[in-house]
Amino acid sequence: MPPSQPHAEDLRQGRCSQSGQVYLLTLVTAERARVFEHFTTAHQAARCFNERAVRRYGTTLAFVVMPDHVHWLLELASEVSVSEAVRVYRAKVSLSLGRRIWQKGFHDRALRRDEDLATVARYVVRNPVRAGLVERLGDYPHWDAVWI
Repeated sequence: MPPSQPHAEDLRQGRCSQSGQVYLLTLVTAERARVFEHFTTAHQAARCFNERAVRRYGTTLAFVVMPDHVHWLLELASEVSVSEAVRVYRAKVSLSLGRRIWQKGFHDRALRRDEDLATVARYVVRNPVRAGLVERLGDYPHWDAVWI
């Protein structure tokens, strides 16, 4: 495994998928290449959340496309796995861009039932503000949330 991904194998340990569970997912580009710093590539990545093949894996509650990674708040559909959802989304993005762009593995966190999903969604979509890409969330075009 390349040194830039020393713990990718560790991310799969203990991963389980539960129907109806909400997951906060982080998908990173290979070598943290800033693939999505250009409007057109970020727009393509955002559009892929609405692809039928991706939607069949669950409900996207929120997402933000950052220059070198994507955060995705997903409520998992029944009889599918988190890994399958991520695989299909990443494949759609790579196909739309005409090249492979993703680092192996991904980070996932199952949200507790008592966590306020709207608060988590606000945290996700405010990433561009915290990263200093924009001063106001409304100035960043590559995000969405069902509550906001």
